[in-house]
This record gives sequence, structure tokens and C-alpha cells, in this order.
Amino acid sequence: MSAQPLSAQPFAAACYHCGLPVALGASWSVRIDGEPRPMCCPGCEAVAQGIVDSGLADYYRTRSVFADRAEGVDLVPPELALYDSAAPATAGEARDGVFSLDGIRCAACVWLIERRLARLAGVREAQVNVATERLHMTWDAAACKPSDIVQALRGIGYTAYPYEAAQHGAQLERSRKKQFRQLFVAGLSMMQVMMYALPAYIAEDGTMDAPMAALMQWASLLLTIPAVLYSAQPFFKGAWASLRARMPGMDLPVAIGIGAAFGASVVATLRGSGEVYYDSVTMFIFLLLASRYLELMARRKAARAMEDLQRALPAAAQRLPRWPDSRQATMVAAASLAEGDVILVEPGSAVAADGIILEGHTDVDLALLTGESRAQARVPGDELPGGAINTTQAIVLRVTRVASDSTLARLVKLVEKAGQGKPQIAQWADKVAAWFVAGLLLLTVAVFIGWQMVDPARAWQVAIAVLVVSCPCALSLATPTALAAATDALVRRGVLVVQPHVLETLQRATHIVFDKTGTLTEGRPVLRHVEPLASLDRARCLQLAAALEAGSAHPLALAVRNAAPGAELHASELHSEAGQGVEGVIDGVRYRLGRTGYAGAAPAPLWPDVSNVYLGANGVVLARFELADALRADAVDVVRRFKARGQTVILLSGDDQSVVSRTGAALGIDTAIGQQLPEQKLACVQQLQSRGAVVAMVGDGINDAAVLRAADVSFAMGGGAALAQLSADCVLLSSRLSALDDAATGAARALRIIRQNLAWASIYNCVAIPAAAFGLINPWLSAAGMSLSSAVVVINALRLRRMKAG
Repeated sequence: MSAQPLSAQPFAAACYHCGLPVALGASWSVRIDGEPRPMCCPGCEAVAQGIVDSGLADYYRTRSVFADRAEGVDLVPPELALYDSAAPATAGEARDGVFSLDGIRCAACVWLIERRLARLAGVREAQVNVATERLHMTWDAAACKPSDIVQALRGIGYTAYPYEAAQHGAQLERSRKKQFRQLFVAGLSMMQVMMYALPAYIAEDGTMDAPMAALMQWASLLLTIPAVLYSAQPFFKGAWASLRARMPGMDLPVAIGIGAAFGASVVATLRGSGEVYYDSVTMFIFLLLASRYLELMARRKAARAMEDLQRALPAAAQRLPRWPDSRQATMVAAASLAEGDVILVEPGSAVAADGIILEGHTDVDLALLTGESRAQARVPGDELPGGAINTTQAIVLRVTRVASDSTLARLVKLVEKAGQGKPQIAQWADKVAAWFVAGLLLLTVAVFIGWQMVDPARAWQVAIAVLVVSCPCALSLATPTALAAATDALVRRGVLVVQPHVLETLQRATHIVFDKTGTLTEGRPVLRHVEPLASLDRARCLQLAAALEAGSAHPLALAVRNAAPGAELHASELHSEAGQGVEGVIDGVRYRLGRTGYAGAAPAPLWPDVSNVYLGANGVVLARFELADALRADAVDVVRRFKARGQTVILLSGDDQSVVSRTGAALGIDTAIGQQLPEQKLACVQQLQSRGAVVAMVGDGINDAAVLRAADVSFAMGGGAALAQLSADCVLLSSRLSALDDAATGAARALRIIRQNLAWASIYNCVAIPAAAFGLINPWLSAAGMSLSSAVVVINALRLRRMKAG
């Protein structure tokens, strides 16, 4: 421990309190003698601020040495130091983390939190998901620690801790119950105070006997105190936090209005003369709390679908280590499953990892993964994604992808990204609301001064009415509530919005570019036609082919088997030849199924746009099976809808041009371009953008990843490659292409309702504030109008949760 003389270092490069060097980019400072003085750490900042707040700033003018600092002593409180990792940090190393937040009251809190953390040294990114009440952080590990983040949030009135699902859920429930209690107390106070205020309103001349009026006022005062001291806590805490952060927030005019109205009423009650506003104060608190509670419920409902998705993956699985010799199951952690493990999935249980069914026929519920409400049949050989619910019979599954890489796990990672950041329209609303608060406070002062000159007796009442009637909350609620409701509705329809700009950009898109295979088509071959070429009929040919393909996992074999359900023929001596086909003996006859030369000499020509498989025996071709990648059932309708909106639809594929042209013609797409490599797809989209087009890209393969990133807004099919999903702005979880149309419809509705909300909030404030400033609205009516404005915005936004398809 040592003290340095003041001459040891110049003030410009040293901490004003202890004299140690200040790190480049550090933002800690304390205003001393009217000037901001640099501090090297939060500890010095806290000590210096305490000295100034105690009225002892003279210490800095009379000292001869810098203050002592204990080298190597951690100034972070012990309970916060637990959040810091013991791993050493290197300069420039970035770390990510998710924190749970307690104390978020409305969208204005998000604005305050993000701006406070942006001023913290080492913080690279801070984004609050208002729907889930989580904070996603990226920071420089050498310049910032988790404890610094938690401490900074405590300084502005919010509790934060590293995210843990169970603790977070319990905290949300405690917060909800507390808000409900505050709302209940405010409502009870309001009803009782209104009961005492009613006689004065209905009196013939508007006055009461002085003793009775005084009794009513004292009773109203006693009943208002619980509402002000308990129910109004969120507003006073929010206002104080915004003042400490030097960022006037939307709680500030509310707190000033409540405090001013209550203070003036108390003074009038003590004096026995003057206006009292107890009824206005209690009504204001109750109505504003009611609108905020309504917003809270809207946010929780919007987050519920994503939370359900995150909780769907089971923690344990029943492994069959000696299957098929033994069905003895061992319970193991799902995270310990390896590729190739065999597991038992009982009815009612969730599948722990992606796999292929080895044994058992069942129905599965994929609602959480795809939005499909109907159970789907699955048989041996079918793939099942992790998170699917087995609903009918026990099945045996071979793991093909470990739990951490399963379909559901990938979607959970995407969910974590969803809701981070804000679209441009939300950022605009935040900026307007911030300026609105500052302008409102200046206007209130001007109105008060003006009425002091015109009618001093009404100056206080009018100033309170101006503060109360304003509704910055409606501006701040207009966008996030609508986006949360729209996102919730889309998730329930199988559309996971990952990036915040999706709805805005999709609404502005001029060109919709589709990949073909796996996007407009099913991505797997189906049997389109069976043409007998000899004496056998179609049914017999199909049964023979299904029997030969019974043990094959090839996509063409699966297409043949799916087209012949219930086939009872059995083949023996099966032998497959790579790239040629398969042969086997059925009822004493050796058959071959495969290429034309392998099965026999085919009289029918090959078609360039389909895969042909031939059945033959003894060198004679018996039948031709025409297989093709079928169009999705809803593809024609989806393309038609986009064209009806005036958007240009383009088909861009790596397949042969003749195939792409036929597909485009079948769908009514005028521009169908084939034989495109990934870099050519990318160049095509970039060329469209250079001409001013806003491009929406829809794809599913690994080769689509680059063009998905380059597009203005991109969509990946839920059954497609993981890389494509991670590169896209939005994932269509279901196999329905019509989910894309749902997204477009939802985008149009969301943007329309956001504009309605912003228009309502703007018109209301433009009418109500001047009316209050001219004395046309009294405080209690102002409270009702302000709360009604917030409620209208929230209720209007909640209509988006009832979104229907196209």
C-alpha cells in the first residue's frame, strides 16, 4: 500500500483519485469542482463519488498526495466476484454471456440498460430481449468482467445474474406476483379514494361542508399513501435510475407527476385550503400499472413458445448397449449419447437425439419443431429429429447425431439469437421517445411559468396535467409489443424469426428468389409412373420392385417402397451392385432392378428430366419406373400469392436447365435459371441488388449458405442443411412452403399494426398535451387518457397473436 505524490503523473493520464494510469477507453469518471475527473476503476469511482456526495470535495483541493490504493486487492464485492471466471484473459479476447434481468418494467428499461452498458469499458455489444427478459452480452475479457456488468446494472436499479433456466423462471414468477400485488393495492386505493371523492363531485354547488370536506381529504390521504409508497415504486425507482445514469427515461415524467400531485394534495390538506388530487393520483397509478401488467403478460406469452422449445429436449435417454441380443436398457444422460448408440423411446417420451428407427411403428408429434399439429406416422427406416414426441408405441432408434448437434439443439441455438437486436423502426421509436421525455420536461416548465403569469392558482394543476397526460410509454410500447406478438404467432405456425429485420425487409422485398431442390420440391424422389413393358400388370411389377428394395436405404428404393404399401412378396439371395442396381430371387425367378443395361435391353428411351429404374428378368425388361423430385403441394399457391403482391419470383438452381425450365413452367415462374454454381447464385443476387432490388432468398442446401447471407432477407427450410439454417435470417421449421407466405402475411400485418400504434401514440400526444397545457384537461382525466393510450397500443398489438395463414 502506497501513496504517490501529486507530481508523479499528470492528471490527463492518471486516475484523479489514486494516481494510477487510466486504461485507454475507460469511461469511469466523477464530476469534481464542476469538471469530470478520470478514474481508473469502478472502486476509485465509487470512493470518489462517496467523498463528493458527502460534501467533502475540498479533500481534493487540499491533499498533497494521491489516495492510497491496495495493490492486488479486488475492489469487487465478494458476491459479485463469484461471477468472474478464473481463466486468464488475453488482450482482445471476446467473451459472450447471457444474463437474466430482474426489474424490467417496460420497454423504456431496455433503452436505459443498453445505453448504460454501452458506456462500460470493454463492452462490445449489449442487447436486451424484452420478451424473455434476458441480456445477451459480448465483451473484451481483458477490459471487462461479468461482475462489472452486474455491478453497472445494480447501479441503475436492475438485478442481473448469469442465466440459469430454473432460476430465471422462478424470478419471472416472483416478479409477476409482485407486480400483481402492486396493481391490487393501487386498485383498492383507487376505489376507496373515489368513494370519498364522489360526494364532492355530485354536490349541487360543487362544495361540501368544511368539516366533512376535511374528513374526506384526510381519509383519502391515508388511503393514497399505500399506493404512492408501495404501488408506485416502479416509477420512482425507474426515474431515479435514469437520473443516476444521466439518461432521462420515460418513468421520469410519470414520477414527477405522481410526486407533484401527491405533494400538492398533502400541502392543501395540511393547510385546509386548495385543490387535492388523491383520486387522480390513485387512478393514474392504477391505470398505468394495469397497462404495464398487460404488456408484461403480452411479453410472457410471446416468449412462451420459445421457452417450450428450449425445454423440449430430454435430459436422459434409455440406451440399449447390447441390442438386438438384449433389450436391457440403461438410463444415461442425453449429452453422453454418441453416434451409433441404440436407444429406446417409450410412448409419451421425447426423442433425445436425431436418429433412424430400427424397430417399431408409431406416430410422432412434431408440433414444437415444425408447427404441425397432427401426429405423423413413422416406420423403420424413417428419420426422427431430436425433440419429437413419441405418441403411440415404443420404438428403437439408432442415434445419427449427438444431442448437442440434434435438430432441436440447433433450433434452440437459433432461438437464443432470436429477439436480440431491434429493427430500424424500433430504434426510431426509442430515439423519438428519448427526445420526447426531454422535450416534455422543458414544456412543463414553460407551461408552469406561463400559467404563473396568467392564473397562478391553476399553474400547479395544469403543469401536473401536462406531465400526466403525456404518453411516452405508448411510443416505446408500439413496436416491441407488436413484434413480440407477431413473432409468437409465427413460431406457432412453424416460422422462427432469427434476425430482427426480417418482418420489415420481407415487407419491402421486390424479388423472391427460390432454390429448387428441397425448397420448391420435396428434395426426395417419388414414384410418378409405372409403365409395364411385358405381360405383367402394374401392381405385380410394383410388388416385385418393392420386395427387391426391401433392405435398401437408397432414396430411390424408399420411393418404390412408399408407393407399394402392404406388399407381401419376399426376395431371397439379395445382392446389390454399386451404381447399377439390385437382384434377388422371388418365387424361384431371379429379377433385377436398376439401370437399363443392368436389368436388360430397354425399348423405352431415357427421359432427361427424370430418374428411370427398370425391372427385368432373364435379360428382358418387364417394367419402367419413372421417379422424379415432386413439387411441394403448396408451391404453386405460394408462388401465385407472391406474384399477386407484385413481387418478382425467380427460380435459381444448380440443376440442369431443362429440368429447371420444366419446374418453372409448372409453377408459373417466368425467370428460371439452371446450372448455377454457388458463386454464380451469389453473383446473380448481388447483380439484382446493384439495380436497387430488395432480395428475399429461400434455400435449403449447404451450397445456398453464401447466397443466403448475401440476400437482404433469407429463409432456410427446416429440413435443410444446418449451415443454411445458421446463415439464414429466418427458419421455416415445418415442411410447408406456405409457412413462407405466413411470414409475408405476418410481416404485412405487423408493420401495419406498428404504424397504427405509432400513429395513435403520436396523434394522442399531439392533441392531449396542448389540451392539458391550455387547461382543458384536469389531472384525473389526464391519467385516464394516458393509461388508455398505452392500453390501446398493447391490445392492438395482441391482435397479431391470432394471425391466420394467408
